[in-house]
Amino acid sequence: QVRLRESGGGFVQPGGSLRLSCAASGNIPRIDDMGWYRQAPGKERVLVADITSGGNTNYADSIKGRFTISRDNAKNTVYLQMHSLKPEDTAVYYCFACYDGVYWGQGTPVTVSS
Repeated sequence: QVRLRESGGGFVQPGGSLRLSCAASGNIPRIDDMGWYRQAPGKERVLVADITSGGNTNYADSIKGRFTISRDNAKNTVYLQMHSLKPEDTAVYYCFACYDGVYWGQGTPVTVSS
């Protein structure tokens, strides 16, 4: 069983920055892909970014150049550094991890507003 604990969400003004963290716990020999989805009010959940255990990354076009995903394999933790935040980045951000299935975090809200 894999459990994911997210942190770092909150309220920020446009142009600000936030850093999300997601730590996986459990009996995990190795996690394959990890990353973040987000779901804005009234919209579908969409991929933001993901990163393989080898460090290969993939980003949604809407956040390229503003967000950076990274991970610490020793800590089974994935991070999402977000800069130049826009109101349209407002959403609940969900961490996921792939290990013998897909596991999800509970979600952390990010609100970008003046």
